[in-house]
Amino acid sequence: MDDVRAVMDAAGSERAAVFGMSEGGAMSMLFAATYPERTRALVLYGTYAHYPTWVLSGERLQNFIVIERGWGTGDTVEFFMPSKVSDKAFRREWVRRERQGASPAAAVALTRMNTEIDVRPILPAIRVPTLVLHRTGDPRINVEAGRYIGRHIPGAKYVELPGEDHVPFDIYDRILDEVEEFLTGSRSEVEIDRVLATVLFTDIVDSTKRAAELGDRHWRSLLDRHDNAVRQQLARFRGQEVKNLGDGFMATFDGPARAVRCATAISDTVKQLGIAVRSGLHTGEIELKRDDVAGIAVHIAARVAAEAEAGETVVSSTVRDLVAGSGLRFQDRGVRALKGLPEEVRPYSVLDAR
Repeated sequence: MDDVRAVMDAAGSERAAVFGMSEGGAMSMLFAATYPERTRALVLYGTYAHYPTWVLSGERLQNFIVIERGWGTGDTVEFFMPSKVSDKAFRREWVRRERQGASPAAAVALTRMNTEIDVRPILPAIRVPTLVLHRTGDPRINVEAGRYIGRHIPGAKYVELPGEDHVPFDIYDRILDEVEEFLTGSRSEVEIDRVLATVLFTDIVDSTKRAAELGDRHWRSLLDRHDNAVRQQLARFRGQEVKNLGDGFMATFDGPARAVRCATAISDTVKQLGIAVRSGLHTGEIELKRDDVAGIAVHIAARVAAEAEAGETVVSSTVRDLVAGSGLRFQDRGVRALKGLPEEVRPYSVLDAR
């Protein structure tokens, strides 16, 4: 609590809405009860007043052992994000976060401390506006813990959210909507934002033929390895995955040179899997929606990608002009009239993306 007050003082914040998640909820509740004059509102997500899951189930010691042996290996993903157990790219990121966060012994010590927290006696003393959010299938903090808090903080608003993951990577927008409505009385209308971005389309060449040759099971395995390889390169070059198209991806970048290098790196990487991909890029103004992008720039990128051959990356003249001086080299493909586009486009093949 001293840290919270110190940060608020340094920022010149007299009163703040305090958001507490998981084990951070107990401290947030104590802060709200102790410093109501500094707390505009209290929002709690996936938290507890008294840890119910391990203690009541008799699995406490077993879980400590799993954490100590599996911390930093990816084995704890199923504890926090069961929906991501088979996502190899996510598991690698999870391993990195665990190793940067704590040693196995420190993780066990922290977990042991968290299971001993009990702030139930102070709940009736919380007199600030309170919103309690909890997922019905939370694997770490049973939903009954959230319901208990909702019943025992005077006047608290309790909202249950769907899902089986403890960490809310997939529902941040829903959480923000609930918090915004709670703090302001209304939710903002979803507005379409327009930004300049480089759009990348990738596509596996002859995917239908390969699937027929390999059979469903082997093709699915190969496709999973392809998807992981593409996502690794997107992360490396700071691309944003928009959607998986089944046998390809659509992604956006805030830098055209990185987008071109990412496309060629994807092509080189998946060659090792015996797969050939073709890629196309265009830079233009796109419309940002919650889970998608739209606009003429997206259509141009898709049409440019269709011009590429196996293992080739093709870009629009806009991309080629924007990366002048980057060391990238291109070959002019001539002016083309592409299907569905009102104007002709001059695509370029990427020759050197070092």
